[in-house]
Amino acid sequence: MRKKCLLNTIILSVIISLCTASTTDKAKALPQQTTLSKVQLLDKIKGGWAGQTIGVTFGGPTEFRFQGTFIQDYQVIPWYEGYISKTMDEWPWLYDDIYMDLTFVDVFEKKGLDAPVKDFAEAFAQAKYPLWHANQAARYNILQGIEAPGHWLNNPHADDIDYQIEADFAGLMNPGMPNSASQVSDRIGHLMCYGDGWYGGVYVGAMYSLAFVSDDIQYIVKEALKTIPKESGFYKCISNVIKWHKKYPKDWKQTWFEIQKYHAEDIGCPEGVFHPLDIDAKINAAYIVLGLLYGNGDFTQTMEISTRAGQDSDCNPSSAGGILGTMMGYSKIPEYWMKGLKGAEDKVFKYTSLSLNQTYQISYKHALEMIQKNGGNVEQDKVIINVQKPKAVRFEQSFPHMVPIAKVDLNNPDIKTLTFDFDGTGFVLRGETIRRNHNLPDAEVKAKLYIDGEFIEEAVFPTNANARRLDLFWRYQLPKGKHQVKIEVLEDNSNARLRSWDYIIYSD
Repeated sequence: MRKKCLLNTIILSVIISLCTASTTDKAKALPQQTTLSKVQLLDKIKGGWAGQTIGVTFGGPTEFRFQGTFIQDYQVIPWYEGYISKTMDEWPWLYDDIYMDLTFVDVFEKKGLDAPVKDFAEAFAQAKYPLWHANQAARYNILQGIEAPGHWLNNPHADDIDYQIEADFAGLMNPGMPNSASQVSDRIGHLMCYGDGWYGGVYVGAMYSLAFVSDDIQYIVKEALKTIPKESGFYKCISNVIKWHKKYPKDWKQTWFEIQKYHAEDIGCPEGVFHPLDIDAKINAAYIVLGLLYGNGDFTQTMEISTRAGQDSDCNPSSAGGILGTMMGYSKIPEYWMKGLKGAEDKVFKYTSLSLNQTYQISYKHALEMIQKNGGNVEQDKVIINVQKPKAVRFEQSFPHMVPIAKVDLNNPDIKTLTFDFDGTGFVLRGETIRRNHNLPDAEVKAKLYIDGEFIEEAVFPTNANARRLDLFWRYQLPKGKHQVKIEVLEDNSNARLRSWDYIIYSD
């Protein structure tokens, strides 16, 4: 009799547990529609832009100074009234997270929601601001008329963080509509990234989008991941962070160590391979999620953790702060953080014609247009949003079946003819173009690439930093085995010389 009663108790407990879980899941499920007052919508958009501006400024002094280690608790990271205004004047290049976004926002404003991709490509390729990694590689490709500028075969930095840090606008203009945000990211994100590099922007955009319709940051993190294909490395990385957060709910540093153990090997970025630097999108996205999950809605904790995780420690708190700022709304960002924004919102970001106050209104306008475009309603004092259930974008992978096996020094300060042999399936030759006489104007030099005696390509190498080719030459997917590379500089007596540093060898 006792056994029967015990069995009934167990069965009842299981039923209650299942019902509770079902009720909880149902409670958290996205509604088919949601209504926001226009005041609420604007407040959230302002919170998103203010949050990312606060985050990038807070993390600025630590950017890439902590590679493969977190920032110790005892190290004070400054914050004070008027900090952002001062930084905008003295260190305007810090705000690439913002002015890259604003480049695309400006195109939407001038050309409309259906602006062709070429307009976005031309806008950021012709912009006067300096760029690095995937963005600069893509800018060069666009200026040289190369199609698919973000594809990994054309861009060794395709998995880098670049689109991830500038995808905020896509989510902010698509409140509650993550799939619409993904469509924007498909068009713009592929200009500079591919595979996991593109997924970083898709995921960040989805989290922003869902932050308009949920006040549960852990739910936002998990639900947004549904936009990413499960077979991708990006999905596996972020799902692991979620799993480790459950296993170590009070210890973000333990989860940080797990991230390092399983996801810290960059294979793409030539600067990060065989080096502690890791600008790969997925590990930096893991740090964003680390801050959001362990911060659990607390703005200060979110800023601290996403910054102290290291690596790209200005971009990561920028994304985390923007997502959380969208969820909370501008009016609820703590005063401690808002004092840093004091005096900055009417200042125009360098390389743009827009201030934060102008951006708030333009982004709000675009959100209203996207709500209507996706079947929602804009009424006198409120909006009705057709909320979208996140759907996975298509699967794609950069650098498949590739493993870096060696990095070989090859310092030639003035290449005429350069040859080297390697055994593998691919290589990247790193170097730079330098003016011979810095008192004379920028110039360019041309060079040809031969592999195993066969002409592969002729490339132009400008000395102008904004037009530079980031890596000298590369080639992947070669037959496994021994190969000879020959670089031949064309003699044109220009004020430019080609210098090599080293090369990376890949195999399968």
